[in-house]
Amino acid sequence: ICAREIFFFSPNRQMYHYGHFSQDFLWGVSSSAYQIEGGYNQDGKGPSVWDVVSNNPGSGIPEDVNGNDACDSYNRLDEDLYMLQALKVKSYRFSLSWSRIFPNGRRASLNQKGIDYYNRLIDGLLARQITPMVTIYHWDLPQALQDIGGWQNVQMIDIFNDYCDFCFATFGDRVKFWMTMNDPQGLAWLGYGTGRIPPKIREPGTAPYQVAHNLIKAHATAYHTYDDKYRASQGGMVSIALNAEWVEPKDINVPRDLVAADRAMQFNVGWFAHPIFKNGDYPEALKAQVLVKSELQGLKQSRLPSFTDEEKNLIKGTADMFCANHYTSRLVTHVTGALSPASYLSDWDYQEEEILDQPTTPIGFTRAVSFGMRRLLNWIKAEYGDPDIYITENSVATPREWAYDEIDRVFLHKTYIDEALKAYELDGVKVKGYATYLMDSFQFLYGYLFGYGLHHVDFNNPNRPRTPKFSAHFYYNIIKDNGFPLPEDEKMIYGEFKKDFIWSSATASYQVKNLHTPLEKYLSMTLGMWLVTVTIGWKMTLLR
Repeated sequence: ICAREIFFFSPNRQMYHYGHFSQDFLWGVSSSAYQIEGGYNQDGKGPSVWDVVSNNPGSGIPEDVNGNDACDSYNRLDEDLYMLQALKVKSYRFSLSWSRIFPNGRRASLNQKGIDYYNRLIDGLLARQITPMVTIYHWDLPQALQDIGGWQNVQMIDIFNDYCDFCFATFGDRVKFWMTMNDPQGLAWLGYGTGRIPPKIREPGTAPYQVAHNLIKAHATAYHTYDDKYRASQGGMVSIALNAEWVEPKDINVPRDLVAADRAMQFNVGWFAHPIFKNGDYPEALKAQVLVKSELQGLKQSRLPSFTDEEKNLIKGTADMFCANHYTSRLVTHVTGALSPASYLSDWDYQEEEILDQPTTPIGFTRAVSFGMRRLLNWIKAEYGDPDIYITENSVATPREWAYDEIDRVFLHKTYIDEALKAYELDGVKVKGYATYLMDSFQFLYGYLFGYGLHHVDFNNPNRPRTPKFSAHFYYNIIKDNGFPLPEDEKMIYGEFKKDFIWSSATASYQVKNLHTPLEKYLSMTLGMWLVTVTIGWKMTLLR
């Protein structure tokens, strides 16, 4: 099956599938440093771009809150480890705070207390038989590096590589699952295109492409550093966590919508995945689209940078598994985007719509569309050569007022995980792991308005008490069962009736046509009474 054929993939959405994942399936939970750690200026930590922006008035974050304390995990490590042990998870995905390890972003500023914290965390996980899954960089760039241009500066490739090199050398004897960075597409567009997140740069036509170009090369360089220096002795795996939402044509009978849906997958997932998992270069749909738009805007070359042959060889194949963050799915139709002002968004030439028959969530344009999970996983399998796939983020937002009333999250976990199970058992997709949010945390653009976690955190209490929600208990049982075993009351019963069991059929006089004579009616009535007696006897036999 080719990737585009997934748009025609329409199994029964309502079918519920019972079954189990592989015995080595990595059930886990996730977090990120800025969202949970707090201790923003504690023990020598340097400021990150999020520290600087969120502590300035007019940050755009609801209620002018910040992650200065967040869940205070930096000071409550034992509580976090207790939660993880109680859930019986097999893995914990967390990120390293770059500015806690290197306060100014460079090795010369090394902060031993930050390293000690992560050593305690990693050792604590391993003591509880929990696999550390480490993201090296999750949006929290040290402010000192933003001061030299951040990811628009090509020097960041070598600076990032040195940071990764240090992390591999320091933690790699115990960490065997690495992600170089999280959601680079979101960082490139929201950070450098719309300016909604730090560093809040608004250059929508050029900066996202320039930043993505540097991020891809930085990832690939770090991958080869691990390959060349550490893989033989440490035996770990390295990848990159990509945001992967599913889209499909609003009308599969409209050719332009089909093309638009494929283009949408390439502009979002393929922007980073195609170079890394396929041929070292951007998807043809992306290259052609931006080139045409650039020419129509009177430019002599595309706004999308090009990779050299040497860079393509560097980038190709720099992931050992596919790590996907997945939340929602949408419909797309073809539209012609504006030429001015130039923008990554108007380069798309498609428009996204919500799937209106799916449940809403408090965050607009983000419905809970469980069937999209299975289709996305099949698309990744078809598009990128059947890789091992880890679902590294998946959850749903609920208002903070719904601290423990959690029907929405339980429904999401039940349906999304079941769709992943279908992909694994019915479609042969190599789904190897799943992670949801450990606890409520600072949600970047949304502050503390919504909770995504299995545990409620009281952010009004300086002790930040953690309380398991109903979804935590539900997820615990999914982990215990390794999926969804068939309930006893739904299992088929096989056997035989007694040897003298009477098999027959029945009718009634009023239902039989053309009974005209008294004798025919009498015989029909007599036969009907006899069959009623037999039927009663059959039912009594079943009850014995």
